[in-house]
Amino acid sequence: MSDTKTKVNIQPLGDRVIIKPLEPKEVKKGGIIIPETAKEKPQEGEIVAAGKGRTEDGKLVPMEVHVGDKVLYGKYSGTEIKINDEEYLIMKEEDVLGIVK
Repeated sequence: MSDTKTKVNIQPLGDRVIIKPLEPKEVKKGGIIIPETAKEKPQEGEIVAAGKGRTEDGKLVPMEVHVGDKVLYGKYSGTEIKINDEEYLIMKEEDVLGIVK
């Protein structure tokens, strides 16, 4: 369901990234269907925009994550934003836990 051609008209500043949450794969056990309101928030997403990096001791430290990377992040990380009727998260790079290979 990932769309790497997603256009976001926002450029994050510094070490912030914009993430499009990926929908979790639906698993039905024993015929039980879980309603949307009871499902857990996704913790995996794709970076659709990234800032230039953070400044440390007057020097620019480039980002370790890049547009197109699939990443894991904390359950309650970031701020939810809506762009063109699509849900995104904006967060600092340090809130990203890892890159999915």
